[in-house]
Amino acid sequence: FEKPYDVADCRAKAEQGDALAQFILGALYANGQGVTQDYKEAVKWYRKSAEQGLAEAQTNLGVMYGDGEGVLQDYKEAVKWYTKAAEQGFAKAQYNLGVMYRDGEGVLQDYKEAVKWFRKSAEQGFAYAQYNLGWMYGNGQGVLQDYKEAVKWFRKSEEQGDAQAQLGLGVAYHFGQGVLQDYKEAVKWYTKAAEQGLAEAQSLLGGMYEDGQGVLQDYKESVKWYRKAAEQGLAG
Repeated sequence: FEKPYDVADCRAKAEQGDALAQFILGALYANGQGVTQDYKEAVKWYRKSAEQGLAEAQTNLGVMYGDGEGVLQDYKEAVKWYTKAAEQGFAKAQYNLGVMYRDGEGVLQDYKEAVKWFRKSAEQGFAYAQYNLGWMYGNGQGVLQDYKEAVKWFRKSEEQGDAQAQLGLGVAYHFGQGVLQDYKEAVKWYTKAAEQGLAEAQSLLGGMYEDGQGVLQDYKESVKWYRKAAEQGLAG
């Protein structure tokens, strides 16, 4: 939270049943802001708010179940709360629910259902969902493979600075998937993602410098990027 909350005032309102105050108090406990960090207390207040139907609280309660913080990890409970919030149109919950369907956590794996929820979230401008929807198109999971559609969603996500989407665009230009092959454009996008610390982009950028694709061949620069990737555990 950007502004400091009066914890005592927030607690008083929460205890009177104010759903928003309950959510805020839960978040303060989750983040250790103005109070000692206490995940169990966070869960307690998120639950009170979530049971009153506040989508933000339902989503955060789902995250606590998914991560096993303050409660025993329970993917089915996470899915239950994400679904409640997603059906209210809350973009973050729609994205989280899409991930659960994609990965088969708490539900049977269902790529079509994952795409459905990623799309709902992506259309609201949620960057992670836009990237993941693009990825599903690029890999033909839950939809017919469509590189142009993948690139479209990567661009939307990249406009919000998402490093994975920048990598996705780099790969698209590198291999001419959904766009004309253009090594210079590939280098541009790999560089953006690599500078955000994405190991896979650093490794691919190292390869471009090593092979002189889209840039002048430069072994020093190549080694620099391979080393950064290796420091994150990714072999060149």
